[in-house]
Amino acid sequence: MTKHSEIRLAVDGMSCASCVGRVETALKNVPGVEFAQVNLADGTARIVSQADADANALKRATAAIGYDATVLGADETTDEAQATEAEHLKRSFLVAMGLTFPVFLLEMGGHLIPALHDLIMRTIGMTASWTVQFILATLVIAGPGRIFYVKGIASLRHLSPDMNALVVLGTAAAWTYSTCALFLPGVFPAGTLAVYFEAAAVIITLILLGRWLEARAKGQTGAAIKRLIGLRPATATVLRDGDARDIPINEVVQGDMLLLRPGARIAVDGVVVKGQSFVDEAMITGEPMPVDKAEGDRLTAGTVNGNGVIEMRATAVGEDTMLAQIIAMVQDAQGARLPVQDLLNRVTAWFVPAVMAVATLTVLVWLTIGPDPALSYALVAGVSVLIIACPCAMGLAAPTSIMVGTGRAADLGVLFRRGDGLQALQSVDVVAFDKTGTLTLGKPALTDVVVLNGDEETLLRLAAAVEKTSEHPLAQAIVDAATAPLPSATDVQAVPGYGIKAQVSGSTVVVGAQRMLQAEGIDSAALAETAARFSKVGKTSIMVAVDGKAAGVLAVADQLRPNAVATVRMLQANDVKVVMITGDAAQTAQATADDLGITDVIADVLPGGKKDAIAQLHSGGKKVAFVGDGINDAPALAAADVGIAIGTGTDVAVEAADVVLMSGDPAGVANAIAVSKATMANIRQNLMWAFGYNILLVPVAAGVLFPVWGMLLSPALAAGAMALSSVIVVSNALRLRGAKGVL
Repeated sequence: MTKHSEIRLAVDGMSCASCVGRVETALKNVPGVEFAQVNLADGTARIVSQADADANALKRATAAIGYDATVLGADETTDEAQATEAEHLKRSFLVAMGLTFPVFLLEMGGHLIPALHDLIMRTIGMTASWTVQFILATLVIAGPGRIFYVKGIASLRHLSPDMNALVVLGTAAAWTYSTCALFLPGVFPAGTLAVYFEAAAVIITLILLGRWLEARAKGQTGAAIKRLIGLRPATATVLRDGDARDIPINEVVQGDMLLLRPGARIAVDGVVVKGQSFVDEAMITGEPMPVDKAEGDRLTAGTVNGNGVIEMRATAVGEDTMLAQIIAMVQDAQGARLPVQDLLNRVTAWFVPAVMAVATLTVLVWLTIGPDPALSYALVAGVSVLIIACPCAMGLAAPTSIMVGTGRAADLGVLFRRGDGLQALQSVDVVAFDKTGTLTLGKPALTDVVVLNGDEETLLRLAAAVEKTSEHPLAQAIVDAATAPLPSATDVQAVPGYGIKAQVSGSTVVVGAQRMLQAEGIDSAALAETAARFSKVGKTSIMVAVDGKAAGVLAVADQLRPNAVATVRMLQANDVKVVMITGDAAQTAQATADDLGITDVIADVLPGGKKDAIAQLHSGGKKVAFVGDGINDAPALAAADVGIAIGTGTDVAVEAADVVLMSGDPAGVANAIAVSKATMANIRQNLMWAFGYNILLVPVAAGVLFPVWGMLLSPALAAGAMALSSVIVVSNALRLRGAKGVL
């Protein structure tokens, strides 16, 4: 079997969808690379290759097309790099603004304020004014604007122009035209002599402003990952040679003994060896109540110890801990590419060349049929088209929403393991639930005590004393319900398949099925009707006899999960059909379904039959989500359009699922659907804005309104509109951080 390795890179300088395509193509061309996917929102690339990927070859491939890359560790994010980039863009913008303001004042101030124009003409004159503008505009281009030229020229050289190329062509055209007008005025036709230094400087300044605001906003999209990584402590207290030593977390190895002091955050997964304490597991379960932990109980990295002192043995460290796996799942989901992006990628691949073609056509049309001075009009319109077009907004429309949406879902205890699950979940018609362990707790509990004579508590204590000697799950339910301490049981006689008999406090107590009492010669007729009533509602009846006489019936049943009923009602209220699939007998299954308000039940399903049940539900083209927790649920999870696994279930089920509910709460299904709908709606809003913006404003920049209203968009206004469009997209995506769980 071929060994595969995965590498994540932080790629510096990507600004639009065209950049994404160029970087992906370069990475895929590296020998051995089988898969490469770039996320514009957080500036990362995920590469899967045969054997051990050559990180240096990958970095060389991106460097060859003008993008520096660094390898990211398992826990590393691009937050620090994004913060550094935002700070650099801020400084560049401030420098550009300082240089641009005098240029704008000299040129546009004279147009807006006649008195200022007269002052400039009387003092320094037009030639000196243009010379000052030339010097300052050149400094803007060579200094803060250099970033656009380095990337843009590289993209033009590789015949794959991007957003930077549009900026380069637009500003270079304005600067070149103006420089020739200043130093070679004789080559221009009469009436066309003008300078546009302010356009070149303002374009760069406004785009830098937009990039800075965009970088600041993008830095907030990875907040969920930041919070998850923050749950891992930097050090752990390890017991070695009888001493407690604080060591870096990455030095802890499997099998180490760790000391947990009160209030300490647990560093690795493990098992309690000594001590008792309450542990806050809200990070995983979402439950605010701390959980009692004693010898043999499992502990999870990232959770917080209470007031007790615990010694634990490390069972999983580093990338093998549950916290690390959660972080990896969220990172994968945030970097996912949804099917909706396929169309977007095909469009953006042609977008920049198309814009360049439109700009060229615009110039030719103005030169051919435009009024005098046609050359000036042609330049203004052509530059405006190049600058106003914004592939950045299109490139950011989906990934920013995915990052914020999946991060918010993680806050709600919902992990999207696969991106297509996020898109598919919004339109499911049917949600099919496994019963045991999914809609129910999967743990039997005592529900009823019926006595013929005496009181319930006495009967329960006698039965629990006997059952304490049994390992049967139903026996444990009775023991858990009784008040401790229990009396001792002696002369215990267990009869497999029947029940158990013992001496308790001087009495002979028999506990078991009706056939157990019959085998002991005890008349159980008085209990039969009650037992039958319990059976009809899906409960298991356990009969009790004391000193040869029937004494009462105990009813045990699997309990519904707290939010199961509310989840079913919420889904049904949103026109989603709810189905229960179970291997239980039809009568038992129907009783549980009645409690839940589910009318569609598929019972008596063999372990391999759940996949076939999903196929039946697919009839008529319905989209089906399946929710399960066990090994036997894995085929159904894989067969459904969206597989949703209970995080407290088996690893096999989790691996087969598209979505994982960390707490095991079925309410997570409703929350997952709500987040899916909100995220996809947000993506549609972003795409409508990004495409609508370009469809409407590129023709305006080309001058279609000029024949009607005499209006021609200036390059400076075009730059402002382009910068604002990306900020709007990212800001809209950030609204998903406020998405609420429906339950």
